Amino acid sequence: SSLLLMSGVVVAVGLCRRLARRRLRSRPHLFAFLAEMFSTFQICACTNELSLLGNVEPKPHTALTLTYGFTVLHGLTLAGSTCNPCGTLQPMWGGGTSLRMGGLKIAAQFVAAVLARVFMHFIWSLEMAEPHFGALSQGCSSPMQTTEVQAFCIELLFSVVFQLAVLRSESVTPKYRVHLIALLITMLVYAGGNLTGAIFNPALAFSLHADCFYDKFLSYTLVYWIAPSLGKFLILYVF
Repeated sequence: SSLLLMSGVVVAVGLCRRLARRRLRSRPHLFAFLAEMFSTFQICACTNELSLLGNVEPKPHTALTLTYGFTVLHGLTLAGSTCNPCGTLQPMWGGGTSLRMGGLKIAAQFVAAVLARVFMHFIWSLEMAEPHFGALSQGCSSPMQTTEVQAFCIELLFSVVFQLAVLRSESVTPKYRVHLIALLITMLVYAGGNLTGAIFNPALAFSLHADCFYDKFLSYTLVYWIAPSLGKFLILYVF
């Protein structure tokens, strides 16, 4: 049921992106906003569902396999979208994207994060699959299982590694590049998922753990917003 749900989200987002591309050619700003919103919605909704499958046996093989598979699927179906506020900072820093366009995309990413969370909570309330039972009663299921300083350093390091890999793989053929990035993300999740969740995406972090941001706003802002953004600026500064 979970796989069918995530596949349905991917198909629906694909149709919405195609419709927006056809109808909004003369309105680039609106199209950019909607395309980024749809794409980020897909990633946030699927990752919310994947977070419930982390305890499916055999552990952690099932969760890692699904992480790799859906990361490849996102890469193949969401070409042209960053779905990550940190990724949007790069063209803004280099002058390739205007401040207005960059701001629109970041706004779209956080709007999508909220919509995905609301949508998935509605789906979970229907309890169509066994992992959905009791999912809404968890509250702040904190992914931070270490100190704030260590969590900050982990998310910063993972952001640097990820953004560096993205930059260095730009010359690789797209069909191979998708698998390389998916493999890297899966390795990072395996290495740090039990400590911080290995998210390194501010919009995704908010969609997954909004309750934790309400309870411990400063801590989670530092670890899941500032750390990955700082990692991106370090890469931009060096390169």
